[in-house]
Amino acid sequence: MPRVRRSTNRRDSRRKTLALAKGYFLTKSKLYRSAQEAVEKALRYAYVGRRNKKRDFRRLFILRINAGCRLNGLSYSKFIGGLKKAGVDLNRKMLADLAANEPAAFTSLVEKAKAAQA
Repeated sequence: MPRVRRSTNRRDSRRKTLALAKGYFLTKSKLYRSAQEAVEKALRYAYVGRRNKKRDFRRLFILRINAGCRLNGLSYSKFIGGLKKAGVDLNRKMLADLAANEPAAFTSLVEKAKAAQA
């Protein structure tokens, strides 16, 4: 059987995986096979987590906007519908920031939304 010369490719690949597994518990940071499984799983969780982060922040923004709307006597859905009818094009991140830090400005937006609903 002929000898396979892989040059440094195999070693570099293994070193890269073990470097990614640095800090893992027991054999997961020392043995290649365990490290490879742990790193693959961690990368899958990281991929899902990046998508969940967007979902979580959107939920937080909606909570803050809804709290600001309720203080001004309007529901979140009516507020968003009113803004769309009024032609105000602000994303939820900006609206949440206004609701938390600029109550006067947010109140004026709520009034615009109420006026557009009527």
